[in-house]
Amino acid sequence: MSVENLEDFRALDPFFRTIEQGLKGRVDGDHFFDFLAEDVVFEYVVTVPDYPRTVTGKANLVELYRGYGDTFSLDFCGELRGYFDPDASVAVLEYASRGRAVRTGTSYANNYISVITISDRKITHWRDYLNPLAVLTALAPDS
Repeated sequence: MSVENLEDFRALDPFFRTIEQGLKGRVDGDHFFDFLAEDVVFEYVVTVPDYPRTVTGKANLVELYRGYGDTFSLDFCGELRGYFDPDASVAVLEYASRGRAVRTGTSYANNYISVITISDRKITHWRDYLNPLAVLTALAPDS
């Protein structure tokens, strides 16, 4: 599956560049979406209410991320630290983001840990951890 109209995902560009940097040489493709196996599984282990806990399949993840720019716009993603276990084919990436909540205009900053399993140079499984309080605070109407 090829992702059309990457402009729909502009709000996530800093995230994409950080993950591309963190996985360079470990996966095939030029863009974050190219790195994903068609049957990839994303688990949002620590997240916010009403956000899916599990997303299965590249097409479903693409559609979930297509709406990101309606909620948040990132100005920065970095402070990357990466660890890789070649025996398990698992990468652990720690990173941070900054931006704003679109609806409220409130500043947004968060920290993440992503545990990524790679098979045949494609991401097959992703476990994601973030600070849900940062999300809820930025989206609060009176923030």
